[in-house]
This record gives sequence, structure tokens and C-alpha cells, in this order.
Amino acid sequence: SRFETCWPALMKDSHGVIIIFNPELPSHLKEIEMWYSCFVQQQPLLDSQCLLVAHHKPGSAGDTENLSLAYPLNKLKLIHSNLDEDPEDVRMEFIKYFRSIITIINESREREEMSIIS
Repeated sequence: SRFETCWPALMKDSHGVIIIFNPELPSHLKEIEMWYSCFVQQQPLLDSQCLLVAHHKPGSAGDTENLSLAYPLNKLKLIHSNLDEDPEDVRMEFIKYFRSIITIINESREREEMSIIS
């Protein structure tokens, strides 16, 4: 991709990665493996710091709800978003995700402070 030179700047000091994709495009299913590899594994971030969002276009086939991703993507939290339906579930999942990221940041900060003290 022509933006690859920008990736190090995007990744610097990042605490979380949200990957949004169209589950009906086979090319997207291949690409999310690359995004996960570059932005999560190589950082390295914990799997809990990554959220996958399968976004369904209005009027699209709903049978992709049973999306089964291959390892290592199947270890990640996956949510389905669809603007046709009630977005409240997605909003709640985002809030849970952000809370977990804040917890991770606070814990690592506490560990750093303890290591400075000791």
C-alpha cells in the first residue's frame, strides 16, 4: 500500500487497534490478516488490545453473522455492526473495549512507577 511509509508514525505509542472490514469481500478477509500482523503482532500489542468489526452494508446478506475466522484472528474480539439495526449493541461493545484499553494503560503505568521506585 502507498501509505506503508506512514505506518510507523501511526503505530507509535498506540494502545489499541480497531480493524473494520466488510465480511462479504474475500479480499478483506485476507487483508485483515496483514493488518493484524503489522499493527498488533509486530508492535507488539496484546490480542485484547485489538477489536475486529465486521461491518455489514445496509441490505446485505445477513448470513455472514456466522463468520468463522482462521487462527490467529479467531482469538480476537469480533463484533458485527449494521446500521440498519439497533446500533446500541455496537456502542456498548465499543465502550467495553475502550474501558479495557484504559485498564491496560493504567496497569502498565503502575508497573512502570513501581519499577522506578524499587
